[in-house]
Amino acid sequence: MPIVHIELIEGRTQEQKDAMVRDVTDAIVKNTGAQKENVHIIISDMAKGNYAVGGETKK
Repeated sequence: MPIVHIELIEGRTQEQKDAMVRDVTDAIVKNTGAQKENVHIIISDMAKGNYAVGGETKK
């Protein structure tokens, strides 16, 4: 049972996340042979101020 964790900065629409989930699921199935119904995906949306790169938070 593949479990995929995806962390994103908030702001994507539900439609974008739905499309991403379909594409990631297809890639896991293609590359691991797992059955589609056994692929689990967890999406965590982070507030922009809770993520930083190079010493600066994203705004």
